[in-house]
Amino acid sequence: MRVGVPKEIKNHEYRVGLTPASVAELVAAGHEVVVETKAGTGIDFSDKAYEKAGATILPSAAEVFETADMIVKVKEPQAPEIAMLRPKQILFTYLHLAPDPDQAKGLMESGATCIAYETVTSNSGALPLLKPMSEVAGRMSIQVGAHYLEKEQGGRGVLLGGVPGVAPAKVAILGGGVAGINAAQMATGQRADVTIYDINNDRLAELDMHFGSQIKTAFASKAAIAQAIQEAELVIGAVLVPGAAAPKLVTRDQLKTMKRGSVLVDIAIDQGGCFETSQATTHDDPVYEIDGVIHYCVANMPGAVARTSTFALNNATLPFALRIANLGAEAAMAADPHLAAGLNVSDGKIRHEAVAEALDLPFEAAA
Repeated sequence: MRVGVPKEIKNHEYRVGLTPASVAELVAAGHEVVVETKAGTGIDFSDKAYEKAGATILPSAAEVFETADMIVKVKEPQAPEIAMLRPKQILFTYLHLAPDPDQAKGLMESGATCIAYETVTSNSGALPLLKPMSEVAGRMSIQVGAHYLEKEQGGRGVLLGGVPGVAPAKVAILGGGVAGINAAQMATGQRADVTIYDINNDRLAELDMHFGSQIKTAFASKAAIAQAIQEAELVIGAVLVPGAAAPKLVTRDQLKTMKRGSVLVDIAIDQGGCFETSQATTHDDPVYEIDGVIHYCVANMPGAVARTSTFALNNATLPFALRIANLGAEAAMAADPHLAAGLNVSDGKIRHEAVAEALDLPFEAAA
């Protein structure tokens, strides 16, 4: 199979679909890899490094899309990229279609077979291709939250860990999944006062066992969340419903109850965000303020640490990319129901039920 790697074109996106090491693995398995020139230079992967790994460098994205059987990316395809897809071509990347009907329409019209990293599952029901970026985003959420709590950034002027004689900041983490637990690890490391909210009592028990006295846990009832946002200086939105739009946990009216200069970080923004006032932002212009509350809603947070993120993502995606290349998409998904769970669009149809429901479009399972 010929595998293509275009340069990412989303705002400040420096990650790349395949590292040179991943290219070498695909080439060793008998496949051909074409890479757009300078696809990895933003994170110090030179064209020469890709050539040494066995790739062919092409001068444009158009040539990559034209010649490749499978396109491996990081972020959802932008409009110019969707226009280059063709029927039956395989697209393997993050899609996050639930809040993006325009992208969904474009992919349906392309006729391409679109497999989304974020809905591929594992034997345990986890999301192995979303996990590495959730780990990065969870850890980053505390880093950026602490930054925007600084007074010169418009924040409340609070140090997360406090100092002797001054209480630490209160951090409320909504969601105890991968992103939430990584946020908690970073926040406790800075000595913040951390509470994790979740609707799964078994998960709360696991978190209690994992962190012990370092954190508090609470059932995420509406009343508990309403109280949490009144008290917290930093609120992390880390909820996830695979494939579906994120639930709105904090309303616009509730913002008025929050402390002036407090910070919301919405990790769930790729799926539409879990705060009613969330609007996707970019690394160029990452925050905005509503009712005195700072919102950080960057839709590709891990892109800020693109080198770390690319290695972490490739560690997870490469085995699946190899499987698709070795067998073809249909055979690979037939042999692996967990990979098949990643199929979002093919033959002009929405193939993932939660995505179809979120977009209010017909769902049709693949044959």
